[in-house]
Amino acid sequence: MPPISALRISLSTSSSVEPPVVSAAARSSRSTISIWLIFLPDSPDGIGPVETNGSKTVTPADSTTYRLTAKGSGGTQDATARVTVNAPTAAAPPAPSLTEQQLFAQNVKDIYFDYDKADIRADQQASLQAGAQFLQQHPNIRITIEGHCDERGSTEYNLALGTNRADAVKNALVQGGVGGDRIKTISYGKEKPFCTESNESCWQQNRRGHFVYEQ
Repeated sequence: MPPISALRISLSTSSSVEPPVVSAAARSSRSTISIWLIFLPDSPDGIGPVETNGSKTVTPADSTTYRLTAKGSGGTQDATARVTVNAPTAAAPPAPSLTEQQLFAQNVKDIYFDYDKADIRADQQASLQAGAQFLQQHPNIRITIEGHCDERGSTEYNLALGTNRADAVKNALVQGGVGGDRIKTISYGKEKPFCTESNESCWQQNRRGHFVYEQ
């Protein structure tokens, strides 16, 4: 008898949710054909027949190779295919929402000053504008602006300089559209340094208008 002339096997897109379907077709001019779907390598006895030009649904839990065997008086023919099972990706937990105070800390940045100066530097304008925009978008927030100085100069002089710095930042925010009744100012002069080393890098950190969240 002539051999089986064709054996085809196909599998749908694999999924751990939608079972893949094995479709088989065999053709022989004068032979009766039986088709078996065999699960490699764990089930050599097969998992059941597939009708000629038929299909069988399989639900593998893991990626699996299948062999389809067509047997008849005309001979035997095999075909193989592999189903890759992709485990569903677990949804990422939602990111925790930030509190208003945390948003304030992210968006409102301290303003730094040159030595013995209380005018807003050009390189601080962007930070000041961003802070004003955030405060306009959050009208319930009230703030205190602390004026700070480095260690050089007398206590009295630095208290006055700190006041001027805090007022300069407040005035800029008011000009940017933030209500002045939401802003308090206080000067600490050189009494509460952020950095305690005696060098320019440290002194620069201390010459600032510092924002404090109040509500």
